[in-house]
Amino acid sequence: MSKILFVVTGADFWTLADGTKHPTGFWAEEAVAPYEAFKAAGHEIVVATPGGVTPTVDRGSLAPELNGGQEGADRVAATLASFDELRRPIRLEDVDLDAYAAVYYPGGHGPMEDLAVDADSGRLLTRALESGKPLGVVCHAPSALLAATKEDGGNAFAGYRLTGFTNIEETQAGFADKAKWLLQDRLVEIGAHFQEGEPWAPYVVVDRNLVTGQNPASSAPLAAELLRMLG
Repeated sequence: MSKILFVVTGADFWTLADGTKHPTGFWAEEAVAPYEAFKAAGHEIVVATPGGVTPTVDRGSLAPELNGGQEGADRVAATLASFDELRRPIRLEDVDLDAYAAVYYPGGHGPMEDLAVDADSGRLLTRALESGKPLGVVCHAPSALLAATKEDGGNAFAGYRLTGFTNIEETQAGFADKAKWLLQDRLVEIGAHFQEGEPWAPYVVVDRNLVTGQNPASSAPLAAELLRMLG
């Protein structure tokens, strides 16, 4: 079958407005749910990170209360343990987009730290968008879109309908008043048409080949949409 590229944050902290480094990384469910769906469909997964660093899971995302109970938390942990591709990432700088049928970015607060300002990621996102290949981005990962600057200085995603972690959700998570900036605000600033569903409920927006999900619960339906696009 096809190869799908997972672009994962290499950051293990998120710098807050007061300079505090909040421990984070990628969000477990947002990596696990699509991984399970893509592997079940027979696809090969390749993980890329900035510099090829081994990505860190946000320990908070492994909590039972965020995974439907202890059984769900155990299942997520078991899938992460078998997700060998996470332990042998390639360098994001070396990615050849032509080798992949689709690109997927899981979230967590980590992308707010590194991918939001990563020029290599920005160029990859721009090329993926232009290629027509399915491009999936979920939760905080749309922060990576901020680095997708075109030669004319505009953003490649201006004019696209999309979603991501909302201001309401960031407020309810307890970080809105601690963050340097809020994702929803920045996506509006680059000219994207931000759409939002109910807080914490699955919500996916499709615009051409771009598929975005609002929050962790949106990662499974987003993966299903990418698989539909892949046929």
